[in-house]
Amino acid sequence: MRQGPVEAVLRNRDRMAVPLSSVAIVDCGHATLRAFFLRHALTGLLLICAAALAQESKPAATITFSLDFPQSIPDHYVLTVSSDGRAGYDSTGKLTPDSEPTDPFHLDFTISPTNREKIFDLAAKAKYFQGKVDSGKKNIASTGAKVLAYRDGQRNTRAEYNYSPVPAVQELTALFQNISTTLEIGRQLDYYHHYQKLALDEHLKQMEQMVNDKNLAEVQAVAPILQKILADQSVMNVSRARAQRLLIASGAAPSR
Repeated sequence: MRQGPVEAVLRNRDRMAVPLSSVAIVDCGHATLRAFFLRHALTGLLLICAAALAQESKPAATITFSLDFPQSIPDHYVLTVSSDGRAGYDSTGKLTPDSEPTDPFHLDFTISPTNREKIFDLAAKAKYFQGKVDSGKKNIASTGAKVLAYRDGQRNTRAEYNYSPVPAVQELTALFQNISTTLEIGRQLDYYHHYQKLALDEHLKQMEQMVNDKNLAEVQAVAPILQKILADQSVMNVSRARAQRLLIASGAAPSR
């Protein structure tokens, strides 16, 4: 029987039609793939978040150095350095030999990456202050009661000593004492800037010499008072020039 145009089109359509069951299977397969990739993407994201949270919740390791030495300036101080670069300093005692005892001094600062790494490397070499640190010799003059302490998620150790023959402990002691000297000079500069500006030049001169002799460390920690002296036009030009040179030497950008 001869087919008309309409019948032919309908018949060809029926031949090309895809069974509904096949379409369902394809759609189902796509949905399964989407679910698979979505599940793995979410799992990866959760793992990344968990790792980030674990890193944030992990406490920073800290190293603390304290010195108690009556009749010295200061007679007591504590320096704490964290593995994340934060540092804190507290001291008590007179500001100068002729002054009255002052209020306790506190300063928070960021330690330089170089000294932060050096401090923690030396602590590792000193076995985190476990075991015998003090020389134990009685005929050595007292240079103050010192304590080095280390603390992280696994360790909590400390050592008391007057003098230590351990090279890493000797280096740490010298570095911490140099940092303390820098911060105490900054404290004195702040006092003289407020009450006795003519005395600034002599103290800045001494500070320059100590920097040249490598007897100071972390000079950038006292950059704020050096900046104030530099910007103060009521201070002698020679003193302002010294403050500027110290800022440059410390790596801090001087600004007038």
